[in-house]
Amino acid sequence: MRIATFNMHAGVDGWGRPTGAVDGLVALAPDIAILPEMWRGDAGPDLYQEICVRLGAKGEFVPLARAERVRAERGGPLWQPLWAHLTGEQGLYFSEHRPLKPAQFRRRNSRRALEVGAWGLAVISKLPIIQSQVFELGRLKREKVNRALIILQLTDPASGRTFYVVALHGAHISHGSFRLYKKVQTHLASIPTDEPVVFGGDFNAWRPWVRFFFPRWRHLAKHRTWPARFPHSQIDHLLGSDDWKVLRSGSLNLGSDHRALYCDLSL
Repeated sequence: MRIATFNMHAGVDGWGRPTGAVDGLVALAPDIAILPEMWRGDAGPDLYQEICVRLGAKGEFVPLARAERVRAERGGPLWQPLWAHLTGEQGLYFSEHRPLKPAQFRRRNSRRALEVGAWGLAVISKLPIIQSQVFELGRLKREKVNRALIILQLTDPASGRTFYVVALHGAHISHGSFRLYKKVQTHLASIPTDEPVVFGGDFNAWRPWVRFFFPRWRHLAKHRTWPARFPHSQIDHLLGSDDWKVLRSGSLNLGSDHRALYCDLSL
């Protein structure tokens, strides 16, 4: 089976221009995909539904914030404004829990094509789903979005065995993600120890930090994922129990600001 994690960035770049993230994911043809920053517009488009239909998959989506998505036709030569991490990007606006900065508010008001919708975390699967659970992790004080954990129990048709997939979009370390990871550890401990598990997503943390927080887990794919065009770091991860054999793994630039991380596995 092929499993992937891919931060979708709501299908737009940092200026609000549509990207090829959905087409890239469909071409990758994962059997299971963990998809942080999924977008479901109130009046469309619904990227989650589109991906499920095109891949012939089902899954789970948990909304983590109400947001506004820009649909722009123009932007700069870079994927996002040069100082976006300091001044805020121009493709997505979050004001549900924290007010926009004055400059962001002015830019947002200058936009004509604003779409309102739900921004969140999704997992989709072509494999049969036995059960799906969502665990709310709350919102850290410095964050403008909530966090949650999705746990799916699936069946592997090739072996007939059941296994679990755990999906997370983690907070940044600078925002206090260690508090979040303590809650995640509690939920991971509830999974039966004799069941195979894949635990993945955008952790917003480098491998040494991930090993520190989750020392019992092995990395199934070690590839740089951020930023997508010239990646220097791996902040998206696929971790697993010892039941898995890795046949192949890699990372691909499919249009978002993160690369898609994937691996082909067998039990």
